[in-house]
Amino acid sequence: MISLESYQNPFLVIKDFELALQKFTGAPYCVTTDCCTHALEIALRLTHRGQKVKFPARTYLSVVMLMHKLGIEYELEDTNWRESYQIQGTDIWDSARHFQKGMYQPGSIQCVSFGLSKPLEIGKGGCILTDDPILYKEASRMRYDGRDIFAFSSWADQKKFKQGFHYYLRPEECVTGLNLLQKQQFNPQLEKHYNYPDCREIEIE
Repeated sequence: MISLESYQNPFLVIKDFELALQKFTGAPYCVTTDCCTHALEIALRLTHRGQKVKFPARTYLSVVMLMHKLGIEYELEDTNWRESYQIQGTDIWDSARHFQKGMYQPGSIQCVSFGLSKPLEIGKGGCILTDDPILYKEASRMRYDGRDIFAFSSWADQKKFKQGFHYYLRPEECVTGLNLLQKQQFNPQLEKHYNYPDCREIEIE
């Protein structure tokens, strides 16, 4: 069992968890976040160029809310999906319910969830899987208030920031994730689109 007490600097467990996720999924780079919705938000903020996007109508409400938050024009489609779906018009995949060995698709940006009922169930958290080193660097800073999470320096020492958010996954959750990976303790993946309602039937004010 891995414990946080075994780390002289607790933030190093974040790096270990990300490296373990890279090895398991086959992704060259991984950035952990505090939830999958924030992983999607970071990916969209860094790669979306104003185009209209399309995705299945039966998805979690937060994805629709996110489009409103970012001012992205979207269309909901009557599409069945299994495990994950692509946000059409982008390279981003909502892989919230997908987690298995070697799952990474080259050229894609896959956003994974570690929330309740997900295959790797930490209780909260998510990550971005990518093979783009520039996206990796920018996403890593964006999830930690525009800072290098592994620099281990005070934010007061940094005088210039790119926009960032407090979206990092805490060391405590990373320890849980590492232990689950080590034990290969996963929930089963569902064969279809869970029990999400049709988001075309809701109204967002």
